[in-house]
Amino acid sequence: MKDHGETGYLQEGVSYLKLHRAELKFDLDEVISEVHNHGKAAPVPQKVQSHSHQHGHESGGCPGSRAIVIEEPDMTVENSTLKNQPSELRQWPVQMHLVNPNATYFRGSDLLLAADCVAYSMGNFHSNHLKGKSLAIACPKLDQGIDSYVNKLTEMIVNSKVNTITVMMMEVPCCGGLLHMVRTAQENASRKVPVKKMIVGIKGEVLQEEWV
Repeated sequence: MKDHGETGYLQEGVSYLKLHRAELKFDLDEVISEVHNHGKAAPVPQKVQSHSHQHGHESGGCPGSRAIVIEEPDMTVENSTLKNQPSELRQWPVQMHLVNPNATYFRGSDLLLAADCVAYSMGNFHSNHLKGKSLAIACPKLDQGIDSYVNKLTEMIVNSKVNTITVMMMEVPCCGGLLHMVRTAQENASRKVPVKKMIVGIKGEVLQEEWV
């Protein structure tokens, strides 16, 4: 809980253990000292200065789960107008479990397969990346039934004959499963389509873009 910044729950847990100290079979003071780094305050979540060296395994588990504070950019007249930016979404639904791979809006379209977090990190997602494309979103780490996603992508390639597929993933390793799904669908399909891979940083910058 400390590693993920859940200080409120941590304090509740410590209070509960203190209340039931007599029932414990371990040294509570030793545990509390270990959790609090021998009395030192819990570290403040790291502020992002650049995308390099930001995703190690210092906190354990998936690097994409580590708490990070992103500094807000200076609000200028130019970027303040983004509040009036129109949506470029051409369809509904968009979640992979819900989309019909044979829907008319997929036929002959340029498909954008984006990780769930991408649109939230990119201020220009609609105008620069979604415009003119059909959309499907997924999270390869948290979603269940990934095999059904592969089947739907295969149908989009074979039956709906999508023109291209752009795979937009966050820079965290957990997102790599999206490209793997597309590659598997390509292997299963009777026709091939061009695939573009895009890696997005947690501050919304495009770190890598290439046809694969």
